[in-house]
Amino acid sequence: MINGNTQGIRQALLAQMEAMQEIECDRDVFLPEALMQEMARFTGLLNREISVYLSRSGSVLDVTIGDADTVGLPEVHRRRSLARLSGVRCIHTHPGGDSTLSDVDLQSLQRLKLDAMAAIGVTAEGRARALSVAFLDEPGREGQYKLLLAGPFPANRVPQAGLMQQIEEADARISAALPPPQRTVERAIVVGLCESEDAPSLLELARLADTAGAQVVYRLFQNRSRAESATYIGSGKAQEISLLVGSADIDLVIVDDELTGAQVRNLEEIVGCRVVDRTALILDIFAQRATTREGKLQVELAQMQYQLPRLTGLGVALSRLGGGIGTRGPGETRLEVDRRRVRKRIDDLEGQLAELKRQRDMRRARREKQDKTVVALVGYTNAGKSTLLNALSGASVLVEDKLFATLDPVMRAVSLPENRECLLVDTVGFIRKLPHQLVEAFHSTLEEALCADLIVVVSDVSSPFYHQQRETVFAVLDQLGAGDKPVLEALNKADKANLEGMIEPPGAVLISARTGEGLETLLSEIARRVAALRHPVELLVPYEKGAALSLIHEKGQVLSEEYGAEGTNVTCLLDAALHRRVLKLLEG
Repeated sequence: MINGNTQGIRQALLAQMEAMQEIECDRDVFLPEALMQEMARFTGLLNREISVYLSRSGSVLDVTIGDADTVGLPEVHRRRSLARLSGVRCIHTHPGGDSTLSDVDLQSLQRLKLDAMAAIGVTAEGRARALSVAFLDEPGREGQYKLLLAGPFPANRVPQAGLMQQIEEADARISAALPPPQRTVERAIVVGLCESEDAPSLLELARLADTAGAQVVYRLFQNRSRAESATYIGSGKAQEISLLVGSADIDLVIVDDELTGAQVRNLEEIVGCRVVDRTALILDIFAQRATTREGKLQVELAQMQYQLPRLTGLGVALSRLGGGIGTRGPGETRLEVDRRRVRKRIDDLEGQLAELKRQRDMRRARREKQDKTVVALVGYTNAGKSTLLNALSGASVLVEDKLFATLDPVMRAVSLPENRECLLVDTVGFIRKLPHQLVEAFHSTLEEALCADLIVVVSDVSSPFYHQQRETVFAVLDQLGAGDKPVLEALNKADKANLEGMIEPPGAVLISARTGEGLETLLSEIARRVAALRHPVELLVPYEKGAALSLIHEKGQVLSEEYGAEGTNVTCLLDAALHRRVLKLLEG
């Protein structure tokens, strides 16, 4: 897209000018000859100034048309740091052949902290005559900088590498002279493929960014059915973000899906700042929140699994892939070393987690022998599970209005009506687009939900996205293999919800963990559901079917045993699933 004063210019000519944005520029080239010639040609045709912004990597960020005397410069500086140059150089044309930089040019150089400001003197015939360049030198008084002027250089003898070296030296001088920025909060843009900036997934991504400690400045969307293979959002939207990165001093772009390593590299090349995807963001939050040894191991495992296929995208030192001359040797060796290191670490982590799982299984077996009924609280993140656990058990689990406030499972004893008791487990919250690395890494923790006698699904009924969140929770339960478990729904935050016209799921209980509303009803319903899980069964277990009797003792509750001639007559309490397993062993 061509910006600026395009009035009166034919669309065909504008289309030709857009081709300038595709001209490639090597990192050690200040201004490609082809780009200079095209800028001069269009300046001659239109008798107007034309400006082009180039990134440090050589990408054309913007093309703007002015009038015969001046061209407006958009705010497209891209600060990698507040104490460094913007990473963008501006080159513009001067009709009439004079390349001398004006006071306005030099003021723009200072105001935008550009890498360089350059002017091409263009003849009436549309030929580039000379190039003049200015760079910032050391900081002076009242925020002003000393200037270094270079040129004019004949258009056919521009010292390309020398000018790029001047940029690096100017950047180093300014970085050394200025104190480091004091700001610690990262400013972020969140972007996704959706129909509006208020789409549930994009709003949730903004909350995730806030939880991670970032300040969301913009929510951007692109309404397209599927992601673009190279950049996810398409080059046009990426260029739009690039301009915002500079003008709003953005540190981070967060994308609402999982990206490939190539997509991350391509986007960072265009937008000029760090790019992370939804998965990396959630992993970062989990890394901040993990407190137990197992939680930390699970997070690290998920991070390693995420990084392994992306090692080629982690920097130049790890990206020398392929074959042939120039690609063999240390670069390839380094990549393979890193891959082996990551794979070895994954194996080590899986081994440590397997040992912790074995210990947990032993503790779970002891609970089952003691006939401890386990009730698991599951639900969408920030649905109020921890608040409910505290209200029912008198515990003091951390409660924050943040996503994933609880990461490690917490188990507390809770008294039920009729002198019953159960163990209540608070588990990690679910979320839409739950990264598969987390599902795999946290499978051992989520087993507390899989092995529970009853699952209480806690939903935030006050959320405008209640229905979508509820669907996500049940989808994740199916993914974990817990879809056939007995489920009781607790509709939390009823005190803040507008319940008019709402159709409650069958058997659901309206509660408010904060005010205590409906908690007695919930406990009574849990007690009723738990009592219904097991029913008395009388069985004759032949002596040669000792495995069936062992299973009854391990998983059920034995009320009486009598030894007869044909086997053991046992009266026990079994739930339906366990009863079917025992019968299968007896029939086998």
